[in-house]
Amino acid sequence: MRKPLLLLVANVLLIGGLATIKFSQRPPPPQFAPSLTQPAATNAAVANGAQAAQHDPLPPFLPPEARRTIALIQQGGPFPHRQDGSVFGNREQRLPERPRGYYHEYTVDTPGAGNRGARRIVTGGNPPTGWFYSDDHYETFRSFDVPPAGSWQ
Repeated sequence: MRKPLLLLVANVLLIGGLATIKFSQRPPPPQFAPSLTQPAATNAAVANGAQAAQHDPLPPFLPPEARRTIALIQQGGPFPHRQDGSVFGNREQRLPERPRGYYHEYTVDTPGAGNRGARRIVTGGNPPTGWFYSDDHYETFRSFDVPPAGSWQ
C-alpha cells in the first residue's frame, strides 16, 4: 500500500515540476536585423568587397542559391518545393507583427542536404515589399532589399 502511494506522490511532484518549468519559460524578445542601409563599419570590409558590392545589389550574407529563390519569387514560380509560397505564421514573433497571410516562406536550397535544409526567405506583402533571410530555420532573421525583377539578375 505504501509503494503505490509513494509512486503517486512522486509522479504528482514530477508532473507539477515539469509544468512549472514549462509555464515559467518565456520566449525571447523579438530580434530584428539592423538596418542594412547604414554605411560599412570598417575600412577592411570596404576594401575587400567594395567593387563587388557596386555590381551586386543583394547583400553579401545571402548564399548564391538565394538568387534563384528570389528570381522565382519575383516571377511567381514555379517553385521546387510544395511548401514554397505557403503562409508563414510568425508564431515565434521574430518578425514585425502583421495580419495572418502577410508573410510567405520559400526554401533556399542547401547543397548536399537530403531535405529542404534550414535556409529560408520570408517575404511580406503581395507583391513582396519586405524580405527576410534565415539560415537557422526561423531562429533569426536578417532583412534585406531586393531591386525590381530583371534589374539585378
